[in-house]
Amino acid sequence: MILKQILFGHIDNKIPVHQYTIQNSKGTEICVMPYGATLLSVKTADRNQQIDEVTLGFDSLEAYLDPHPCFGVIVGRFANRIAGGVFQLDGKTFHLAKNENGVNHLHGGNKGFDKMLWQAESFHEEKEAGVRLTYQSPDGEEGYPGTLDASVEYRLNEENELFMEYTATTDAPTIINLTNHAYWNLKGKGTALDHQLMLNSRFYLPVDIHKIPTGDLEKVSNSPMDFSSFKPVRKDLDQLEKGYDHCFVIDRNGEGLAMAAELFDPESGRAMEVHTTQPGIQFYSGNYIEGVTGRGGVSCHDFDGLCLETQFYPDAIHQPGFPSCVLRPGETYHHVTVHRFFVR
Repeated sequence: MILKQILFGHIDNKIPVHQYTIQNSKGTEICVMPYGATLLSVKTADRNQQIDEVTLGFDSLEAYLDPHPCFGVIVGRFANRIAGGVFQLDGKTFHLAKNENGVNHLHGGNKGFDKMLWQAESFHEEKEAGVRLTYQSPDGEEGYPGTLDASVEYRLNEENELFMEYTATTDAPTIINLTNHAYWNLKGKGTALDHQLMLNSRFYLPVDIHKIPTGDLEKVSNSPMDFSSFKPVRKDLDQLEKGYDHCFVIDRNGEGLAMAAELFDPESGRAMEVHTTQPGIQFYSGNYIEGVTGRGGVSCHDFDGLCLETQFYPDAIHQPGFPSCVLRPGETYHHVTVHRFFVR
């Protein structure tokens, strides 16, 4: 395992931000930076042993400091949507930013975890290496109650597995939902609509016009939401108003890691399995990235990258039938997601 640390840039021309690059003996490589606890890059081999980038991103820190579609960042304190930007907990009402079309709260607000500088500590062992990032979110930040101590650990091993391990504690009752917002393109460039996707899910969460779950679970069978066996992402896209942005219920037997998804690019042969301890996975087909200038000055187009975000269900605080997103003092929020890369 090789681990390197270099300067990536400065915030306000004075605060240094480093990037941590980790590579295993197979040439698979990840790159992480503490601003936004961001997964900057993942590179892995195709069936011809050609190593290439498989995520969307930028060349400079400055691009990440500007508004962008959450390329590779950790979103929180609550990923996804909260209806009306308000919730009640233990009889108290908390008001959050309505930062999605002035209607809903999205991805932690105007200045969520993706816009914070986390503290980084790297570690290097014989068969794996990684970076542990920590951030303390003060009571009242973006309207959330409680001081939250959060950590995210990225680890790469010799089996081409990328671990993302999340933990958090709080000093007052709060809500939490952390996830990574990487955009995957296993071909390396161009559209991802020809990728084949399988989601280990018999049910998804139907939503209203504001993308808020109704509280029901609906079967995916006989619908465009059916990814229970592999199909090209584009196959049923024309039956949707504007691509996929839906949470799928992961089929599982008990707790622990469960298969959530597998993504496969027939052209390159690259494949990626996603395993998680979380109950849901948000499949977002990159519907609104047109015109974003990415690495090498290349302009992105809609659907050039896909997000597979493991998480609690959206708006869970308003749905008592959903798995609870409430974290209380003395409890530890903990979940793990594993991305395994291979070729066919």
